[in-house]
Amino acid sequence: MKTSLHSFALASALLATGALAPQSALAGAASVRVCTFPGSPSTALDEAVAREAFRTAGIALSLAPGGFASKDDDGVSLKELDKALARKCDVIAGFPRSEVADGAAGKLTFSRGYLQSGYVSVTSRGSSAQAGDAEVVAATYASPAQLIAVQQPGVELDLENTAELTVDAVARGHARRAIVWYPAVVAYSIAHPERHFQIAGTHSPYADWHLTFAFGTNGAALRPRIDAALEKMAADGRLAALTRAWRLPETALAAARPAATFAYRDGPARGNDVGRMMRAGGRESPQGRFIKVDASAPAEAPGFDRAQVAHGKTLYSSSCAKCHGPDLQGLNAPALRGPSFAPAANAKLTIGGVYGYMASNMPADRPGKMKPQDYADIMAFLLYSNGYGAGKTKLTDDAAKASTTPLNARAAQ
Repeated sequence: MKTSLHSFALASALLATGALAPQSALAGAASVRVCTFPGSPSTALDEAVAREAFRTAGIALSLAPGGFASKDDDGVSLKELDKALARKCDVIAGFPRSEVADGAAGKLTFSRGYLQSGYVSVTSRGSSAQAGDAEVVAATYASPAQLIAVQQPGVELDLENTAELTVDAVARGHARRAIVWYPAVVAYSIAHPERHFQIAGTHSPYADWHLTFAFGTNGAALRPRIDAALEKMAADGRLAALTRAWRLPETALAAARPAATFAYRDGPARGNDVGRMMRAGGRESPQGRFIKVDASAPAEAPGFDRAQVAHGKTLYSSSCAKCHGPDLQGLNAPALRGPSFAPAANAKLTIGGVYGYMASNMPADRPGKMKPQDYADIMAFLLYSNGYGAGKTKLTDDAAKASTTPLNARAAQ
């Protein structure tokens, strides 16, 4: 994760890695130390809400702008976050949460959301589409914006390193449209009041996020007090006043769709020429959907060897981990290990269906562009990570596509 917006994309991974300082402010120091993400476009809002919420709760607060090692727009790595929570921060303000991207069994706890935000489609006011040409859409590299953009039909991607540059690509006419984190649009408009944009929603499970306060393991007693303060601020209008300029416009909210619509999917099926039918186990399904389990299908999983697992792990680290997490736990894309992906019994997905989807849609920045055998090696790594045993038979592209075996996790290797 290498941009300021990636701080937000890291939300779910941090659920499983959070810790609180042994000498926490909650253990008796003068005030609770509250950090924000470096480079975050919503820092001013997060600090303002933190001041008012902690004041309302009767809790002394000290802002710790130097809580993270990063000083620029390079984002926050998991290692940096661990260090911050171990040494300088008790609470993180502006922590984004998404039901789709969140991991499980985390040590952090979270307040109620104080702002519904997310990813929107941005165009310059008065712009119009060019007939006959592919639409150039800007998105921030390795963020949810990229996952949303890559699933849209007939577009040419312009990948930018920061959310600010993504908005700027539209402002300068380098892209006709941008998929971007909405607070970045607000921050850009404040800095460039002469620029005016039209905002629309995006039909994606990765569009909807809520800003919260995140507390470490020793913050259980603190969270109810902050929740009560936020509820009181919402009731008397103070929260609305603080967040008014940052709230999603009605044009964006109108496009929201339930996350359940996209269960087990990285986004809606694309409608362009790439959206051809894919096969798995002799059955067809629109690209973008997994093949469902047929109870009458044979249950023998395809074989793979250890060399494939090792190569697949290397490929996964370079091409998949930035979205699905270094440990397959899910970041800004679903987890690829555990009960939500491969339950121990009663799977709803087949190995061939998952493989066919992966080989057609992934990685998000170059879908379907890897070698067939590379996809097969990644699938071998995924199977091994979910408890399937390696053997002497090499998994091939054809064998992976043809598998009608339910994807059920096995005993750990």
